[in-house]
Amino acid sequence: MTKNRVREEWFTIINPNAGNGKGKKDWSRILSLFERESIPIVSRFTRQKGQAMEFVRESIGSGFRKFISVGGDGTLNEVINGIFTQELCSPKEIVTAMIPVGTGNDWGRMFGIPLVYEGSVGIIKENKQLLHDIGVISYHEGNQQHKRYFINIAGLGFEALVVSKTNRQKEKGKSSKAIYFYNLLSSLISYRKTESDVIIDGRILHSRVFSVNVGNGRYCGGGMRQTPDALPDDGLLDITVIKDMSRWEIIRSLKLLYDGTILSHPKVDGYRSNNLLVESESPLYAEADGESLGHTPVSFSIIPAGTKIVYGKKLIQ
Repeated sequence: MTKNRVREEWFTIINPNAGNGKGKKDWSRILSLFERESIPIVSRFTRQKGQAMEFVRESIGSGFRKFISVGGDGTLNEVINGIFTQELCSPKEIVTAMIPVGTGNDWGRMFGIPLVYEGSVGIIKENKQLLHDIGVISYHEGNQQHKRYFINIAGLGFEALVVSKTNRQKEKGKSSKAIYFYNLLSSLISYRKTESDVIIDGRILHSRVFSVNVGNGRYCGGGMRQTPDALPDDGLLDITVIKDMSRWEIIRSLKLLYDGTILSHPKVDGYRSNNLLVESESPLYAEADGESLGHTPVSFSIIPAGTKIVYGKKLIQ
């Protein structure tokens, strides 16, 4: 345990590139709202990928236990990974809030965190807290095994391809919901389903897999509901397996992805579990909270009530 006194300020991490530069452009406005609400903060801007994790680990060592992520779901993911890759205090002692300025803002959508800054700052002022489950994904890059934590949704297969294309465009300064949707449609032309074993609680589902989504949260891709019934505090992962669907079936079923009825499709299976293993004949690539990762074999587990978050509206089943 650290011997430093616990700081009262919120350590605030700003991704200046989030939302096509909204993080940088809107920061002075957000800062004025913190000052108006008498919310004490210490702030730092990230300059490169992965830096939010470093900031979190360093600031925990300096006594901070409250964090605000100003960015998109990827910035929040880095904050969570910073919390779970330090050993100075229990992650349950730490609370994380969010000012959404990203493109998708899917995690905030689930908790009623508004895009209007006055509203999201007001939620931090109110400071209602919830112990949130945290997902863990173990994946491979070549023969090397790696681990990543996620707070919202992780995906394998088609979803990871779309995310990878979108992330490459983000690196070039291009980011919008329209770009994500274009990548979704264009990827249908080249994507090939993969023979895979999906192993849940020891039960093996063998299929040509289009995608696998694993969620604590309900939304991804700017409002799609891949795991529409997921709860962030039930100690279980919601798992959606889309099997051998043709590209035309996928296009005809896009409405189901957005209206929360995807599990009604006969070629879509839904499960709940605290563990999952996916093995495939050829590599299936993975993503978590919109961050591109490695490939199969991939396993998932969960840390129940892993850390505290600030919410606006609490989900009920």
